[in-house]
Amino acid sequence: MTREIAVVAFAQSDHRRTTEDLSEVELLMPVLHEVLDRTGLRAADIGFTCSGSCDYLAGRAFSFTLALDGVGAWPPISESHVETDGAWALYEAWTRLLTGDTDTALVYSYGKSSPGSLRDVLTRQLDPYYLAPLWPDSVALAALQARALIDAGDTDERELAAIGARSRRAAALNPHAQLRGPVPQGDYVVRPLRTGDCPPVGDGAAAVILAAGERARELCDRPAWIRGIDHRVEAHALGVRDLTDSPSARLAAERAGAFERPVDTAELHAPFSAQEVVLRKALRLDDSVRVNLSGGALAANPMMAAGLIRIGEAAARVHRGESDRALAHATSGPCLQQNLVAVLEGDPR
Repeated sequence: MTREIAVVAFAQSDHRRTTEDLSEVELLMPVLHEVLDRTGLRAADIGFTCSGSCDYLAGRAFSFTLALDGVGAWPPISESHVETDGAWALYEAWTRLLTGDTDTALVYSYGKSSPGSLRDVLTRQLDPYYLAPLWPDSVALAALQARALIDAGDTDERELAAIGARSRRAAALNPHAQLRGPVPQGDYVVRPLRTGDCPPVGDGAAAVILAAGERARELCDRPAWIRGIDHRVEAHALGVRDLTDSPSARLAAERAGAFERPVDTAELHAPFSAQEVVLRKALRLDDSVRVNLSGGALAANPMMAAGLIRIGEAAARVHRGESDRALAHATSGPCLQQNLVAVLEGDPR
């Protein structure tokens, strides 16, 4: 890479089960104001803007254009959009900054899952000819993955329960989390997954600001430098994949430089407890690495923003001096189909 690029600010909403009293713009506005205030920038100072969202959640085409009212699209701005989690919008903004034609970028994402049945909506991600007509929902597919892990001897229900409990305890220190503090493991949703193994359905938004080189140091006391970032995808057909492993996450981590030196912190986008087991193995994270200190997706999982939040949470710990080298992971699709890995570092202290 010819330019150093860093996350210099991060903000997120309070994640709630429903925000029926708010439009997407009203959900976004406070987050956008907060992330700009953290740097002292105005919207007019941003060289590139990129967003991530999903029209399937809103139930209308090109819904992201309405959200631009929260940014301010006049006078005209340089803007782009990805129809997926905001982590991939951050990847696009990162590549734009590498070109050198701008020094700053605003990345934001949002999702309102509450208006419909999220489990049914996510079925539309599946192969449209062979799998989607059967309507296997997201929890049922995650349960297949969990059962495969248990049958392979990689985990058991006791370990899965411990992951859920640890995530909710960590979320007690996160004022933005939807679920905080001890939560019972609950009844089975789809065996072997219980309520505590599954993410909450909720609404939320997040935003980060990227900056390059000396501009980053001007805007942030301790920028979180993106030392590497990469994303990979598994086969679309679940039947040809080994659900107990994630080669795409491993390859993305390798290309991002995650294996060159140990990380001290990891924010994993693991919406189901069993997926943390898969990711820990693929990303070579041992017990010395602090995982999901924010509570992770088991505490708050706003669709299309949860992956960007993982990068933002990791960056924020670097900003505060609580981490020197952090790994952030985002996923999209059923059973960890698509995976993005970023490695963030702070300047030596």
